[in-house]
Amino acid sequence: MSLISDLLADNTATLTPYAILILTAIFTVLWFLFKRSPQPPLPPGPRGLPIVGSLPFLDPDLHTYFTNLSHEHGPIFKLNLGSKLTVVVNSPSLAREIFKDQDINFSNHDVPLTARIVTYGGLDLVWLPYGAEWRMLRKVCVLKLLSRKTLDSFYELRRKEIRERTRFLYEKSQQGSAVNVGDQLFLTMMNLTMNMLWGGSVRAEDMESVGKEFKGVISEITRLLGEPNVSDFFPWLARFDLQGLVKKMRVSAHELDAIFDRAIEQMHKLRSSDDGECKDFLQHLMKLKDQEGDSEVPITVNHVKAVLADMVVGGTETSTNTIEFAMAELISNPKLMKRAQQELDEVVGKEHIVEESHITRLPYILAIMKETLRLHPTIPLLVPHRPTETAVVGGYTVPKDTKVFINVWSIQRDPNVWENPTEFCPERFLDNKSCDFSGTDYSFLPFGSGRRICAGVALAERMVLYTLATLLHSFDWKIPEGQVLGLEEKFGIVLKLKTALVALPVPRLSGSNLYQ
Repeated sequence: MSLISDLLADNTATLTPYAILILTAIFTVLWFLFKRSPQPPLPPGPRGLPIVGSLPFLDPDLHTYFTNLSHEHGPIFKLNLGSKLTVVVNSPSLAREIFKDQDINFSNHDVPLTARIVTYGGLDLVWLPYGAEWRMLRKVCVLKLLSRKTLDSFYELRRKEIRERTRFLYEKSQQGSAVNVGDQLFLTMMNLTMNMLWGGSVRAEDMESVGKEFKGVISEITRLLGEPNVSDFFPWLARFDLQGLVKKMRVSAHELDAIFDRAIEQMHKLRSSDDGECKDFLQHLMKLKDQEGDSEVPITVNHVKAVLADMVVGGTETSTNTIEFAMAELISNPKLMKRAQQELDEVVGKEHIVEESHITRLPYILAIMKETLRLHPTIPLLVPHRPTETAVVGGYTVPKDTKVFINVWSIQRDPNVWENPTEFCPERFLDNKSCDFSGTDYSFLPFGSGRRICAGVALAERMVLYTLATLLHSFDWKIPEGQVLGLEEKFGIVLKLKTALVALPVPRLSGSNLYQ
């Protein structure tokens, strides 16, 4: 018995250091677990249903639906849309957190399947993930295609198209005919865009036929991009393409690709007989492609086509809708139109036509553009972002790969920021000159902000201001008897008027020669 007691005592003495070590490790781990701050919760939001989440309850007008949800759940809330977690941000301060404080983490976009089809797998500026390839492409576009010098060089192309459209509207006015303003603007923007993209590459006699072909293709692409796709909400269903949207987009993408191929072929024929000077965007891009050995990330033909797709789709619908909204607002408020025309008469005069050189002396026209984009932002929810790592926004956890919408439509109508937020009042921007398109004022983000701000801001500004100034300077505008002027919005990937604007142009310049 004494021997057993001695053995137990020896074993206890031997085990004690190990026991102490194990207990110390356990208590250390427990201490760290309790000491560490808990992970912030997910944002609040509606409960939704099993599997489908909130999909059955979505209103087609997402911008107003999300705004109403923010009144109930706060400025940041979550929605389970199928298997995708979606977070919606509705305040300037939260937009600042994303676009400034955590810009790199939120620099990727959430790419829908239909967008991949039309942009050659997402090789364009909008959908490429942030990295060396995207930085290279953006640098090329900004420095070589969208610089002030290059845009200046295309002025005569823009001027020619604006004069052609003015002449057409004058002829309609002489017949007493009203025009569908949106259709005319679309044609103008499309021709302007095409002239800058390949005006020096496509023969003049081919431009009209290419333009007609483009209109149908672009309208269908825009529609498909804005159509909710069940394959995006349930990726495991993507292979079945239940709604046939991917199949339809492939048809439109093939038609667009054929147009690009013909333009490139024409360019090669013309380049073989000219002095080698670049006369349009396409020639610039193809020249850079041919110099691919000088670039860290080479430009391919698909990069070129993807950028052209960006310019075509983005440069037509967006500018068209902005000008149409502006015209509708001004026609509904004749006092504002009269003030704009008074400024134009003082700067340009009724004996002359508007030139782009006048634009810097037309602050009220610029204010009209800003106010239009504030009240009717072109892309009301911006392009959805996707964090590469789990983030904390507004005190809530936003998991990695969440689809994040920035509801600029709601932000730009925030009554805490904007006085009389639903009223169309360009004067507010005459007093607020610091509010520009740079994306540094997080209560005004029509072109986005941060690294992924729209690269075409300078081009859009020129096209919208020049066209809007010409329409207001050259004509008075009236709604025909029996027609109703509506300002109701129709939601889509781009915001547009629900009821097309039909108006009668009435010449106001001193002589008919100014319309030729």
